Amino acid sequence: MTSERFDLVVIGAGPAGEKAGAQAAYFGKRVAIVDRRADPGGSAASKTGVPTKTLREAALYLTGFRRRDLYGTGIDLSPDTVLEHMRARTAEVVRLSVDAVRQNLERHGIELVQGEARLGPDRTVHVATPAGERVLAGEVVLLATGSRPFHPPGVPFDDPDVHDSESILELQRIPRRFVVVGGGPVGCEYASIFLALGAEVTMVERGPRILPFADAEISEALARVFGGHGMRLLSDTSVERTERVDGALTLRLSDGETLVTDAALFASGRAGTTEGIGLEEAGVLMDERGRIVIDETYRTTAEGIYAAGDVIGPPGLASAAMEQGRVAACHAFGISFKDTVDPLAPLGVYSVPEVGMVGMTEEAAREAGLDVESGRSPFEVNARARIAGTTDGLVKLVFGRDDRRLLGVHIVGDDASELIHIGQAVLHAGLTIDYFIHSTFNVPTLSEAYKYAAYDGLQRLSRTQPAE
Repeated sequence: MTSERFDLVVIGAGPAGEKAGAQAAYFGKRVAIVDRRADPGGSAASKTGVPTKTLREAALYLTGFRRRDLYGTGIDLSPDTVLEHMRARTAEVVRLSVDAVRQNLERHGIELVQGEARLGPDRTVHVATPAGERVLAGEVVLLATGSRPFHPPGVPFDDPDVHDSESILELQRIPRRFVVVGGGPVGCEYASIFLALGAEVTMVERGPRILPFADAEISEALARVFGGHGMRLLSDTSVERTERVDGALTLRLSDGETLVTDAALFASGRAGTTEGIGLEEAGVLMDERGRIVIDETYRTTAEGIYAAGDVIGPPGLASAAMEQGRVAACHAFGISFKDTVDPLAPLGVYSVPEVGMVGMTEEAAREAGLDVESGRSPFEVNARARIAGTTDGLVKLVFGRDDRRLLGVHIVGDDASELIHIGQAVLHAGLTIDYFIHSTFNVPTLSEAYKYAAYDGLQRLSRTQPAE
């Protein structure tokens, strides 16, 4: 069969694949992107990122959550009506997101091929399309097949009320009782969304705290907010068995407790989608966790084959995947544009309230042997937060004691995923917390919490300075 020649053939039309293709096409390369779905954008557009964040905003708007105490009233809609509006709004935003990806590919002259892809010899990609097989030959092949929810062994995902992070979007009713297993980003997001929807939520986390990668103080602050809103948190606890008992969905816990629930979400992370694409035959090596092995240029162990996104492992963020795809394309074709992925990329957790972090946690800084201090400003003393009724959380700055250089920023609160970029910019510039002291912030704004966190840090520093 005659092959079709391209400079770049990408397998996967998610964030990494789309941006890698667009980067190469912008610099004059002929690009084809293959995806098994008819709609591009990957899970980030249709299954995880965009839908989850849309559900969050719809839930907050439709229920008046966080404003009910402030004004003494909320929007009184039936659960079925709320769910109907949420699903409609989510479908609309997903469609807009998919259309935006498709238009970007068309704008760059990229050919989108729907079908199942498998690597062949000499950087060929065999695609089983609805119209028959096509063979695409590339100077470079990029693997950006994304990820799927990890299913722990022994969990009955065939039960209609047992969900992973994708099937939860197909929920037909708002459960009265809802159990979330896993206190990572996805678990926190869905647990707080369903709490806002009025469900009785229990979160089960096998570790000592939720968001174990976050600054401990921030993790504990989020847990307090969750508890204050009525969520039950069970830490150092695991699910031993999930089954039906007398028709009821039942979870047996490691501490001997039994939870009876209407629905359960197992938020157990994600695994790279690598099955069935011929990696071994092509000489693409994977590690013991099933992640594709790459070097610093995102090149795999096979000549001319690169990989980016969730298939190479953490952090598993759409933002990181996009940058990895762009950097991989630049390295593959010798394009002098992007050499590395941002080492100070921010992280956002879209729970209620949000979490944002960038740079070092206080624990990581101390473990690295750094002499650090911290400053914090709770939103309960912030005028804009008081006006809005969103006083949960704080801004925390981690900085060096000797030079006051900013090392990390950690936020719990409304719009934390937006606010974190201020700290990111200061970190990139290598500045001290004095930047916040000398800057003028609009008043009232959430952003001015940076200034008062810096003042708090300086006061803490002065109290611990040795007398001369």
